[in-house]
Amino acid sequence: MKAVVIGAGSWGTALARMLAQKYPQDTVTLWARRPEAVESMTVNRQNDAYLPGVLLPESLAFTYDLAVTRDADVIVLAVPSHAVRQTAAALASYVSSDTIIVSATKGLEQGSLKRMSQVIGEELPSLASQIAILTGPNHAEEVSREHPSATVVAAPTKAVAEYVQDLFILPYFRVYTNPDVIGVELGGALKNIIALSAGIATGLGFGDNTKAALMTRGLAEITRLGVAMNANALTFAGLSGIGDLVVTCTSSHSRNHRAGVQIGQGKTASEVQAATSMVIESIRTTQAAYQLAQHHAVSMPITTAAYQVLYEAKHPKEAVLELMTRGRTHEVEELAFGQTAW
Repeated sequence: MKAVVIGAGSWGTALARMLAQKYPQDTVTLWARRPEAVESMTVNRQNDAYLPGVLLPESLAFTYDLAVTRDADVIVLAVPSHAVRQTAAALASYVSSDTIIVSATKGLEQGSLKRMSQVIGEELPSLASQIAILTGPNHAEEVSREHPSATVVAAPTKAVAEYVQDLFILPYFRVYTNPDVIGVELGGALKNIIALSAGIATGLGFGDNTKAALMTRGLAEITRLGVAMNANALTFAGLSGIGDLVVTCTSSHSRNHRAGVQIGQGKTASEVQAATSMVIESIRTTQAAYQLAQHHAVSMPITTAAYQVLYEAKHPKEAVLELMTRGRTHEVEELAFGQTAW
């Protein structure tokens, strides 16, 4: 087998480590954009910039040359969402007709508002049926240290989903499959908005009640948009929905939550992003989700409030007040009084 992971951030590095660990006799390569990063990982067997303290297998190779993907059996894309289209286009001259593409990027493309598998499929149309999505409550810092974790793989066909399931499953990494590509991708992307919002609440000095309300009502609006976009509502009760939502809203590893804390404490989104080399996907995703909600006429009050804070300079406390004083509504819109059993 020949496998290449594109993107040497924390998650890409963790995935490459897993594959090299599981298939030490095969060819597993991690591609990094910067030559100096390749040299550092080759010499030190660590990704000091993004995953310090985690040793990488001796069998794992490193490169900054995309030609390494030529005739690869599997290519894992773990680049930021804004780089997915350009990266997929660059792969077009190397991939073969039976290459499996695994998208490990959580986000929506700004402008087109498309999911990552749609973006990849447009640039690699001959492989559209061979694109899988790997997503779930998986912090690279914990997976790379072999903490028991679970994830989900979605794909257009059962064969592709199960191939990727078998590829990544390990004693510490349990992999499930799901045919709902739309729901799985949306869950992984939209939860970052709620994590950012939960961080803002923490930065404002609010407690667990606030965070629980944001997570619960955030899941409700994620599900509403997902269903409007033809996803299955049940998907959002799974690993890519509530699972990813919980871990991203509560973990110290979550860069989106950390960004929200700083915004709640008075920094702007631009200041927060400029202070880190890591991409804070929630900032871009909030804008795309806000536009999708308008396009599909779906009520997403938390997403709207986050958009106003990020892009319209609304003070977070004012946004919270408006959320809390909106007109009254039902918790579950589909249920009507007199229809439930007592």
